[in-house]
Amino acid sequence: MSAVQTSVSPWWWMLLALLGVAVLMSVLRAWLASRERDREADEQGTTRAPPPVEIPTRLTPDVQDPVTGLATRLLLEDQLAAAAMRAEARKRRLALLYIDLDGFRPFNEAFGHACGDTLLREVGQRLSSMGRATDTVARMGGDEFLMLLDGDPDSASAALVADRVWHKLQQPYQIDGKDVRLSCSIGIVLYPEHGPRAKLIARADAAMMAAKRAGGNMHCFYEARMDHDAERTFDLHRELRSAIETHTGLALHYQPQIDGRTGQITGVEALVRWQHPDRGMLSPADFIPIAERFGLIAALGEWVTDEACRQVRAWLDEGVRLHVAINLSVHQLRQPDLVELIQAALSIHEVPPELITFEVTESAAMEDAKASLRLFEQLTQIGVQLSIDDFGTGYSSLSELRKLPVRQLKIDRSFVQNIDKEDDARAIARAVIKLAHALGLQVVAEGVETEAQQGLLMRWGCDQMQGYLFARPMPAANLRLWVAGDEVPARRASFRASLFNQGSDQDEPEDEG
Repeated sequence: MSAVQTSVSPWWWMLLALLGVAVLMSVLRAWLASRERDREADEQGTTRAPPPVEIPTRLTPDVQDPVTGLATRLLLEDQLAAAAMRAEARKRRLALLYIDLDGFRPFNEAFGHACGDTLLREVGQRLSSMGRATDTVARMGGDEFLMLLDGDPDSASAALVADRVWHKLQQPYQIDGKDVRLSCSIGIVLYPEHGPRAKLIARADAAMMAAKRAGGNMHCFYEARMDHDAERTFDLHRELRSAIETHTGLALHYQPQIDGRTGQITGVEALVRWQHPDRGMLSPADFIPIAERFGLIAALGEWVTDEACRQVRAWLDEGVRLHVAINLSVHQLRQPDLVELIQAALSIHEVPPELITFEVTESAAMEDAKASLRLFEQLTQIGVQLSIDDFGTGYSSLSELRKLPVRQLKIDRSFVQNIDKEDDARAIARAVIKLAHALGLQVVAEGVETEAQQGLLMRWGCDQMQGYLFARPMPAANLRLWVAGDEVPARRASFRASLFNQGSDQDEPEDEG
């Protein structure tokens, strides 16, 4: 069998070469155009959307939060790793926002998990609507969310996004026919400025907690000192839980409240302290926020109520009838078994309920006025007294507070500290006292530190005063010494029963303790 030989004309080879060059030039032009679009995007501070992450059609709980439909922390960490690699290659930045809702826990406890989940879904939808195609929004769990910002954000643009998130989340929510308002605290980290990728989430969390400690309702950038704060918070949480469970290291100190006319002690305010084995005596400002964040506030509040009732019983056995004020946090107000726990403490220690006053801050009482009214009515029915604390720092008025079954309010120290120096401070304090009396409320001024302040308050008819001018908070044993004059000989005082409804009996002196 013979082969047939053919020859190819040189013109065919030239034609094929030209076609190859044309295809190569077309590919090259497309690549150059893509590079140009990337360059323009860089100049505008944005970036093209990366290839979509391939997610199964039926998402699993590993990558999608079942409540909000957002990404989970696991998926966000994958996205963060990929974004960090792109940022390193292009010498760009990333930003991570750690968002925590302020006031979600009491809302969830008051209205149930179904309403809480509805609120979380709405928050997730609002956050998703704000992100760009290159951003990732995830739910960490509870009421905490993460937002990963791609596109080379600097500190100014990250802060701008945080402000937009804050404004968006504080707009009213319609939940089960209720108008709900919440704020949020936001921690911000930048990559690579704020450390390696593996620590970004932890450091964003630390920055968020710094915003919480500063009062919440704000954003805060990460700082190096916050690493120590985060470790300290974790250690304190673990140690506080142990202290509450074992009832070791916790103590109540009592600050006297002085009658504005007689100078006698009408009662005391119970203030919790923690004798830490390594850090010494800690004030509530050091550990109450930790108790609230990690769900320990209910157990701590139960211990405080029980210990205060035990001390009242001990004083009664010594012949001293002394009124004790106990603070209730906003979280306790939404605790479903609060009234039952208080009743149990009163019963176990056989304490007359009228000797116990529960102080609630103005802002906590008015956060949900209807729920507060229901709770206050239940507390009134068991016989305890109610007081509005930190009056003037919230957003209510005396007429609103009058709807609540309270018999006392405390003027915040910020209005007291300058009454001997500033005309407007004097005018406000005097007006509050006059209006409160017109509404049948007794007035306690806290933060009294000078005799000039005391003189003005007495002249205006302030019922009771409390502050460093008279005494600092002290253990129960020291209180008896203080009253006897052993601690402060120049400032002797006597006990005086302090029942709100004493009437004319108020003018009759009590036996000294």
